[in-house]
Amino acid sequence: MRALFALLLLLPGLAAAQANFDVIEGRGDLLGWEAVGRLDAEGGFCTGALIAPDIVLTAAHCVYEPDGTPRPPETLTFRAGYYRGTQIVTQRVRRWVTPPGYVQHPTPTHESVAVDVALLKLEAPITSAEADPFRVLQHAPQGSAVTVLSYGRGREEVLSREPSCAVTGHYADGVLAFDCDVTFGSSGAPVFLRENGRLRILSVISSTGGGSAYGPGIAALVPELSARLRREGSRPAASAGARRITVGGGRDGTGARFVRP
Repeated sequence: MRALFALLLLLPGLAAAQANFDVIEGRGDLLGWEAVGRLDAEGGFCTGALIAPDIVLTAAHCVYEPDGTPRPPETLTFRAGYYRGTQIVTQRVRRWVTPPGYVQHPTPTHESVAVDVALLKLEAPITSAEADPFRVLQHAPQGSAVTVLSYGRGREEVLSREPSCAVTGHYADGVLAFDCDVTFGSSGAPVFLRENGRLRILSVISSTGGGSAYGPGIAALVPELSARLRREGSRPAASAGARRITVGGGRDGTGARFVRP
């Protein structure tokens, strides 16, 4: 069976808020979540999370324009613990990498979602006293309870948490399905699972459709991208292998659609 669902492109926040979220109102409520932040770009934003003092994890499509043009790293800013115009710390992005297999085009595919991951190298490390990075989880059985934290349409000024959703499917190439309620701006949001009492990042939000959210498995991708960040220079190599494919009759921007096998 095949199902249609939309890619959550980086967009300005717009109208009404979503249900089923705990809005983190006030600095005291941010305790433990300081490493989650808003990734701002010209004209829009995504959500990201620190996985090292100077490395942010987000979705690959957040570092491209809807037409597939790579966003210059210096136009991206990570605001850890962003809350109503203030943040714990702000750092600009020095460079970023995405998997060589990532392709952004008007009709994103299952294969695109499977590698919809980006790592962003910051201009300077963020200290553990400011925000303590999260670790990456290796695997989660179907039915595992997960938590999503994000900035989204209608709630872009505060971090929101959906504390109780679940892994509902495992698909080819490591694609995961969740019954989480996400919206525009939630792209790149970390999907947490508690392991031995500690929160670990299982995936990032890539897309939504049919009442579900979808994201890539990141356990193998993150070490590969981290190694490339260490090797590569000050700018991504023309999207680090990503490209845009024009498909006749396709739609880009907020109307992007793709088919999951």
